Amino acid sequence: MAGTDFKDYYSVLGVSKTATQDEIKQAFRKLARKFHPDVNPNNKQAEAKFKEVSEAYEVLSDPEKRQKYDQFGQYWKQAGQGFPNPASGGTGVDMGGFDFGQYGSFDDFINELLGRFGGNAGATAGGNRGSSQNYSYRTSTSSGASSGFNDYGFQNPAGGTATQDSEAIISLGFAEAFHGIEKQLSLGNEIIKVRIPAGAKTGSRLRVRGKGPISQNQQRGDLYLKVELKPHPFFQLEGDNLVCEIPISPDEAVLGTAVDVPTPENTTAKVNIPPGIRSGQTLRLRGKGWVLANSGRGDLLVKIAIATPKDITTQERELYEKLRGIRSYNPRSSLNNVRL
Repeated sequence: MAGTDFKDYYSVLGVSKTATQDEIKQAFRKLARKFHPDVNPNNKQAEAKFKEVSEAYEVLSDPEKRQKYDQFGQYWKQAGQGFPNPASGGTGVDMGGFDFGQYGSFDDFINELLGRFGGNAGATAGGNRGSSQNYSYRTSTSSGASSGFNDYGFQNPAGGTATQDSEAIISLGFAEAFHGIEKQLSLGNEIIKVRIPAGAKTGSRLRVRGKGPISQNQQRGDLYLKVELKPHPFFQLEGDNLVCEIPISPDEAVLGTAVDVPTPENTTAKVNIPPGIRSGQTLRLRGKGWVLANSGRGDLLVKIAIATPKDITTQERELYEKLRGIRSYNPRSSLNNVRL
């Protein structure tokens, strides 16, 4: 990546470099809702901005990617990846003709440069090194729907010659996790397929037998994939239930109405809003939530938000003023009895 192509992901999300994960998540949700294609149909600029915001969040929400981004800057993607072989015509960062063929990855070079592995620094990445090692894998959908591979990392903890397992975080969109998806993983020169079952949630762990690092005694451990769901601009997952927020107008709150609520199947469900509902109340749609591991579905919880219009017509203002003059209900009547 050329220096001029470098993107400041912190600036994209409007957060500081010391922002917490919660602050990053909140900033993403706010911008994702603002620039989501569904909110801005046929708006190419908004679509491009949404992709940029999503790209920034994908990096900064992943602790390992964020660490590499902070450490290596515009060359963060090279961290954890093998260097291109000049003989094969591959291209990469110009390092003045330095021969990287002796290193299995960018991390191996950096680790030796910093002396992290002491006398074992020159060992290969095939499992002959007894200290902590960094590995990387890349994923794509097996259907080839995504362009290229997305890079992830996992670490083999320090230890002796016993077989060791590794854990990696794999990020999934809500649709991928809800319906299930097959991913292709590139582990060095090896490509394997992994089926993510429907209903995976943040914290779910998938075991891939015999695909972990190779130890010194040539025994290969298992790879555990820990699922992390990317935020969705409309749905949130709470346990086995999906939660969403539906705005209604003040007159709909007073008189009651029926609204169409989006469901995870990309359909809508009719929901009756009872008269006199308050902002913050929740309505439950049974069996419309997340896919359960033991079959079945959780519920869809619809939170009501009364949306007050900012711009109203002259006629609407006159009617609101008339209503205020004849209104018998005092929403603050209970405050008269408030005492310390």
